Amino acid sequence: MHWNGYTNEEKTIVWRRLNLLLCQVVDNYFVVADADRLAAELDFQNLRYQPQLSPQGWVPELLKAAGSKMIPYDHFGLRALPPSDGLTPRQLYDQISAECHALSQAHYDRSYARPVTLVAELTEHAAREKGLI
Repeated sequence: MHWNGYTNEEKTIVWRRLNLLLCQVVDNYFVVADADRLAAELDFQNLRYQPQLSPQGWVPELLKAAGSKMIPYDHFGLRALPPSDGLTPRQLYDQISAECHALSQAHYDRSYARPVTLVAELTEHAAREKGLI
């Protein structure tokens, strides 16, 4: 990806799409009960987060920084949901990343890859019908 070559409008579109994916996945594992507290604690811990994202989009950075060390999620304004039970922050980070990647890939396949394949199949079918191949 050539991020620096993107226009501000294109960057906004990418951030918006990423935010939607992160919200969809993170909401399965956490409720952001206090976004202000989450932001304050991330700042206090000197953890970088993207202000373009919603608070759900900040959660993976917290999980990544915590690694295998268990943390009191309520201290960060988060309420853990049952799917996160028994998983270390790093395991949750890896799970969330994998799910976001899978959703992103499915969106790409549905929106871009499959239509190209379909056009190729239709073109080949038409060529066969006309006896061109």
